[in-house]
Amino acid sequence: MTVLNLIVADQLKKFKYDVDKLIKKGEKKDVALLYVIKRYIKESKNIRFEGNGYSAEWEAEAAQRGLANVKTTPKALDAMLSDKTDYLFADTGVFSKRESHARHEILLDSFYKKLQIEARVIGELGINVIIPAALTYQSKLVENAKGLKDLGLDKDTYKAQLDIITKIAEHVNAIKSNIEDMVNARKKANTIDDIRDKAIEYDEKVKPFFQSIRYHVDKLEQLVDDSLWPLPKFRELLFIK
Repeated sequence: MTVLNLIVADQLKKFKYDVDKLIKKGEKKDVALLYVIKRYIKESKNIRFEGNGYSAEWEAEAAQRGLANVKTTPKALDAMLSDKTDYLFADTGVFSKRESHARHEILLDSFYKKLQIEARVIGELGINVIIPAALTYQSKLVENAKGLKDLGLDKDTYKAQLDIITKIAEHVNAIKSNIEDMVNARKKANTIDDIRDKAIEYDEKVKPFFQSIRYHVDKLEQLVDDSLWPLPKFRELLFIK
């Protein structure tokens, strides 16, 4: 909000300067206002878009117009270090160069630490909560299948149990493997001294594991017995029993 308000304030200041300049040349106020607004509309055409700014359509259009499309927070924060930004902050008296650069570092530090905390929580939940619950249900299915087999029943009789047992094993192995790789990636990121490089490493090398782990946890949520699942399931968050 500080930056957005600053941009508006700076533009209003420029707008007044341009209008006053025309008035001093003898233009009437209304004429000067309309002239400057008309010029601004033409000059800003390249960055205006009337559609969905989050859509693939705008992404393609923006690329065609030659506009920047920085998709990650650590790299987007580089805008705070540009000469134009330094001038804007200083000219309006909001931040000195030292203050804006300090805030850039604080934002990067906050960004990677939040991902660090999320990674630790995901790892702990996966290993200590999700996997044990899945294995408990899997063991029940194994006992059930073994009991049916001991009765001499045909394998097709407990085919469903075997199928679920296999699926649980696949998802459990995937979760454990991804968590181990995520922990190793996090440890590697923690050795980086440069705050920007560390934030980028967390964003590009650690965060991608979040979605992969979640995918397999979501699949287990659909397989494991409600009474054994340790966390509220999605439908339970929407509908009270």
